[in-house]
Amino acid sequence: MRIVFMGTPDFALPALEALIASHDVCLVVTQPDKPSGRKKKLSPPPVKEMAEAAGIEVLQSASARTPEFLAAMQETKADVAVVVAYGKILPLSVLEAFPHGCINIHGSLLPKYRGAAPIQWAVIDGEKQTGISIMRLDEGMDTGPVLLRRTEPIFEDDTAGSLFERLAPLGASAILEALQGVEAGTLVAKPQAEEGASHAAMLKKQDGLVDWTLDAEVLACRMRGLDPWPGAFTPIAGGNLKLFAAKVCEGEGEPGAVLSYDNDGMVIACGTGAVRIAEVQAPGKTRMAAAAFARGKRLETGTLLSPAEPQV
Repeated sequence: MRIVFMGTPDFALPALEALIASHDVCLVVTQPDKPSGRKKKLSPPPVKEMAEAAGIEVLQSASARTPEFLAAMQETKADVAVVVAYGKILPLSVLEAFPHGCINIHGSLLPKYRGAAPIQWAVIDGEKQTGISIMRLDEGMDTGPVLLRRTEPIFEDDTAGSLFERLAPLGASAILEALQGVEAGTLVAKPQAEEGASHAAMLKKQDGLVDWTLDAEVLACRMRGLDPWPGAFTPIAGGNLKLFAAKVCEGEGEPGAVLSYDNDGMVIACGTGAVRIAEVQAPGKTRMAAAAFARGKRLETGTLLSPAEPQV
């Protein structure tokens, strides 16, 4: 099939790679280059880099709602658009610009977790299973009919990042299967049920602030769901201490209090129970073992890690 591919981050790369190998990707649409790093140097999206390496034309547009954007889509004479984490809402005119419409790879089992951060929220909410949905886009937020679903377990030590790494190739294989069925006319999209629908809101940097009064199980899931971005953190003297690899463990005390630390990590009390943090990243430092950080700071039992009274 002749395909326009729309996507931006790393999550979209396995799908783009698979489509380049199997179909005629005639145009890649991605978001504009963005400033990054301390010097705010413009950096291209990962999808742009892969497309240019493959010699495919790239279109970067600040808006998908201009007459020029629609004209560019129509000029491709593509059979279908494949959309993976593009980051922009497509208007009806663009959705109808292709004979087979716009087909999206979404990182959840729809109708659960419609929205911008489905993988993160599935981990945050303590789900045991998630997956990939291949759907036709409509004017709603991930409300279009579903062509197929593929499931994937969520393990106890999964982070959003580790789940991204498994779901991205799963989405790539699923989109190839879906396109084969669409082209052959053997795959029919089925409307989503509204029962069980939920929304996965876009995460913000401040969502990473740890509330030590939460139950340990809730907090551990939240920390893993926020890894790698925005990352769970607790304020300390000089900035924020980032926290990684949280697991529920035995212990109790004042929420935010350091109960103990050893080679397996640092145990911190929660509202109910405790969590063991295996790794941390202090302000201006690289990621390191939590125990090494605690020893270096000579933390005493009972030291509070809390927004109100940073004592480290």
